[in-house]
Amino acid sequence: MGDSNDNSKNPVGDVTTSKADNQEAVHMLIFETDEPHPETKDRKGGGFAKVFDELFTKAGSEHDPPLSIETSMHYVVDDPDNGHNGHVPNTDEIPESIKAILITGSMYDAHGNDKWVKQLLSLLEEVWTKRPDVLLSGICFGHQILSRMLGSKVEGHPSGKWELAHTEMSLTPVGQKLFRTDDKKLSLHQMHQDQVTTKPSSETTSLLKEGQKVHVWASTEHTEIQGLYIRDRLFTTQGHLGFDEQMVRRQIEMREESGSIEGDETERAAEAKESAHLKHDGEVVAAAILRFFHGDDHDVD
Repeated sequence: MGDSNDNSKNPVGDVTTSKADNQEAVHMLIFETDEPHPETKDRKGGGFAKVFDELFTKAGSEHDPPLSIETSMHYVVDDPDNGHNGHVPNTDEIPESIKAILITGSMYDAHGNDKWVKQLLSLLEEVWTKRPDVLLSGICFGHQILSRMLGSKVEGHPSGKWELAHTEMSLTPVGQKLFRTDDKKLSLHQMHQDQVTTKPSSETTSLLKEGQKVHVWASTEHTEIQGLYIRDRLFTTQGHLGFDEQMVRRQIEMREESGSIEGDETERAAEAKESAHLKHDGEVVAAAILRFFHGDDHDVD
């Protein structure tokens, strides 16, 4: 649990990293689905959950009015052959105090059949049906696996191209409402080849009621579905709101070293590293997700 990826014997949510004290806090459980580069881990003082805890705490403290968040974390990747010794919990292991779950990004495939991925998928389905009080959010892999849970198709880009680093997205009218802006553009760092290619509905899954609204809040030329929003249930994003310049560079390097980025895409990767310093809207997105967790976005439907 926490900054160690060996948490198979620890109860879920027993490590709390921070709690703001300006109002009642929403207790968020972060499912870590990967580990950052060792340099990033040293610099940030922990894994991806630590990155998100700091981001959401900062976004909440600067929000008007302030929004409080309490963060616990649990590492779910169970892949001992590759040094990952986490575990996917059962629904009854998730404390009643948890009111939000966020799933991080990962180098694993959300459309794959790894045992732990399938277990996580089953857990999320159970949470959806048995814990309607828990709101769900996901980043990149998290966005994709939650979409898959709801019957969406998740697959690689047909051209094999990656969407990398600082990327400008076109907001839909719902996106403008979520982010409380009249601007039609918003930027996030991207780090993906896979994407959600179909929008979920009651026709793709029994988890959604007939007529239940599912909104896409932004799109790009590469990826039409950059994020999904379902009021009082789900808020996802393909882009990485917690990435900074150094993290972007490290994540690209890790994918180059693993062979995930190769051939013609290496030139695109070099260009992406050069754009990694550009300011993006991660805190804006974090604030919107916090409003979602607090139930402050009921005018969006």
